Amino acid sequence: MAPPPPSSASVSQPVIDAAGSAPPDSQTQPVPVVAERLPWKHTFISLKVPNFRIFAAGHFIAVIAIWMQRIAQDWLVLQLSGSVTAVGITVALQFLPSLLLGPWGGMIADRFAKRKILILCQGMAAILAATLATLALTGAIMVWHVYAIALVLGLVTVLDQPARQVFVNELVGPRYLRNAISVNSTTFQLGGLIGPALAGLLLTAVGAGWAFAANAVACCSTVAMLLILRKEQLHVSAPAPKGKGMLREGLRYALSKPTIYWPWLMAGFIAVFAMSLPVVLAAFADHIFQVGAGGYGLLNALVALGALAGAVASTRRRQLRLRSVVFCAGMYGLMLCLAALAPSMPWFGAVMVLSGFWCLMFLTGSNQLVQVSSNMGIRGRVMSLYIMVLIGGQALGGPMLGWIAEHADPHVALLVSGGVPALAAMTVGVILARKGGLKLRMDLKGRRPVRIVSRAGA
Repeated sequence: MAPPPPSSASVSQPVIDAAGSAPPDSQTQPVPVVAERLPWKHTFISLKVPNFRIFAAGHFIAVIAIWMQRIAQDWLVLQLSGSVTAVGITVALQFLPSLLLGPWGGMIADRFAKRKILILCQGMAAILAATLATLALTGAIMVWHVYAIALVLGLVTVLDQPARQVFVNELVGPRYLRNAISVNSTTFQLGGLIGPALAGLLLTAVGAGWAFAANAVACCSTVAMLLILRKEQLHVSAPAPKGKGMLREGLRYALSKPTIYWPWLMAGFIAVFAMSLPVVLAAFADHIFQVGAGGYGLLNALVALGALAGAVASTRRRQLRLRSVVFCAGMYGLMLCLAALAPSMPWFGAVMVLSGFWCLMFLTGSNQLVQVSSNMGIRGRVMSLYIMVLIGGQALGGPMLGWIAEHADPHVALLVSGGVPALAAMTVGVILARKGGLKLRMDLKGRRPVRIVSRAGA
């Protein structure tokens, strides 16, 4: 089946002035606008690109195994230490390198071949997972082993994540970039639905070691997928020349664009307070609902189920607006607050599905907005700064939420997790409304009873 003509998936970019920033009157306008809604058969149209299809298959296998390792790792630390705070420390050690070294990873991604970086990183991840599996299966595993391996894996992530983000453009080109980002999110969340469920089964049946072993095999399969890509079909961009002030250049560029720095700000609030949700879910599974490893895996799977729906919905977006990205962040925070008030596990699980949906709507929207707002020559540095905020923030949030859940109450931890991002989104929304001259319009007879419009009625 041939791809649709360009007119059916046209994209308009914001007008950029010589300084690299959008004019004030266009800062809250749509960045990419799809001229007409794509038919359902084109929802995952980027998979028509052979290289991306191969990459997506390998990514799907790897994501299932990554989720298995993450759930098994957190539960193993909880069982070995009896402390939710220790689980938060594990999260912090894994994400701290991205907070401290993220920009350098982006600079390397801009200067060297992304495919080779990914092959190196996945090979290292395979070795780390195999080491963890060996320690767990032999019964020699201790908490400090998990801490050390989590830290080294975090160093690998510093290089892997910015290269992976930019490599998507080399696989599909600019035409299908937005769709490919949404497909990647869908793949990640589908893996997040399967991985925790499998981890729960393995933890109950044979222990954490086999989950780590599965991830080692999956990393090797990812390396194989990267090796068989057709290099002549890649949209390889010229590497950025080495020069002084490359990191400062990336930071100045990002701060000059509202469609980059506002998503950054919201990603920071979400990362610190709401992205370490598995830490809080471990406390709910163990202390509140007392459902064990299987229940912990189920709760994470319910979040992933909602996120999968959100990832699919993100491929159907006709417009990508800055204010809609902020709105999705606020809705995610609100859902977490409602979950903290849920009277039983069935109600809690239902709200977790909604939480996953709004979380993914925010994550895909902010990722797309940052990528399409930055030029290819500097995109690696811009994305590394975004990832530094998104992943590195979890290094701060994990121990904090773990401490609150352990020393105060898991319900309080969840209220903090959702309440702070919700208030931040409300504040940013008011600022954007005042800058863009926006207001709410009520039309109870129309198809959309409440709309955000400009004061001119647009």
